[in-house]
Amino acid sequence: MIAAMSTGETRIDNFATSADCSSTIACLAALGVNIRRDGHTVSISGVGKNGFRQPPAPLDCGNSGTTMRLLAGILAGQTFDSTLTGDESLRTRPMKRIIEPLAKIGVIVKSDEGRAPLDIPGRFPLTAIDYVPPIASAQIKSCTLLAGLNANGITSVTEAVQTRDHTERMLRWFGVAVTESESVNGTRISVSGDAALSANDLVIPGDISSAAFFMVAAACLPGSDITLPNIGINPSRRAVFDVLNDLGADFEITGSTENCNEPVASIHIRGSKRSAAKRSTPVLRGDVIANLIDEIPIIAVFATQLESGLEIRDAAELRVKESDRISAIVKNLELMGADVTEFPDGFRVGRSMLKGAGLDSYGDHRIAMAFAVAGLLAKGQTEIAGAECANISFPGFFETLASVVK
Repeated sequence: MIAAMSTGETRIDNFATSADCSSTIACLAALGVNIRRDGHTVSISGVGKNGFRQPPAPLDCGNSGTTMRLLAGILAGQTFDSTLTGDESLRTRPMKRIIEPLAKIGVIVKSDEGRAPLDIPGRFPLTAIDYVPPIASAQIKSCTLLAGLNANGITSVTEAVQTRDHTERMLRWFGVAVTESESVNGTRISVSGDAALSANDLVIPGDISSAAFFMVAAACLPGSDITLPNIGINPSRRAVFDVLNDLGADFEITGSTENCNEPVASIHIRGSKRSAAKRSTPVLRGDVIANLIDEIPIIAVFATQLESGLEIRDAAELRVKESDRISAIVKNLELMGADVTEFPDGFRVGRSMLKGAGLDSYGDHRIAMAFAVAGLLAKGQTEIAGAECANISFPGFFETLASVVK
């Protein structure tokens, strides 16, 4: 999306073949962006901030909330009307969180009671704002900043809790001066509507959230020894490393470097028996949850192998993901015989001897992949209905997992 807003040709290497990324490409192509794809390499001819054309039909974001929320910010600053829609799951997810800042910036988005389809009446220029999101969300921040690139002044988002900063890093890579300053409410991130984006080739690092499934699988199976190269270790995404380290996973980060404004490294994981030392159940809550939200399903599986178990709180956001992930995690763990208790904002998992069972993916890619790992740890056969939804973020996940399991 950022390459499309730039001027010039951008080559992106190590581009994912996931369904979400394909949805983004299809939407941009419908907006008049020339995109050529060759395996994991994508070339994009940028049209500039205002060079998009009116699409002939509603833009289908598939299952990708990131596509919908970020693209809404870009489309708000165009001179034509557009509609964003998606699959059944995406049309149930909350969009009021981006509708509100877009209203302040000058665009009244029509929706189905705060959900897609979103009818966006483009307007240029937009009104610069200083926005404080009511919840910690990188997607709200990114939507607002991308809209701010077409506003008449400085647009700022102030975060009380830092969220993922990939958008800010990528904007800087494309030549945008993104500034940060401290305020009484937190960190203020700002962009100017005068900013111009220039094409710049880049290489995408391996995804931390995808790596987490293999980290947990290897950490829980004694004798395992694997290395995951070129993984992004962005500080705003490394909460999963800190949590796994605190919970006793045996891994090390080596060869740290920086690539296209993103820190990367290799992750070496070894399997070991979990400590038998009993201690009180650790609790994850508060600020760490925002930067761990996508990894919680696999962390829940890891928790079944811990003598002390684990409790997750302040994670109600999980209920409005691709599925109600709290409910999905609890139901599947119960089917596998786990000791688990559900709360409105999370759950508690005790050490459990898992047994194979028939499970449901609930059409959620992270649930499918997390419980594939649970199946490796269980006694007996596990079957996951709808497991093909893993293609949303990780095509070939099961083949990759099978390739490293003896």
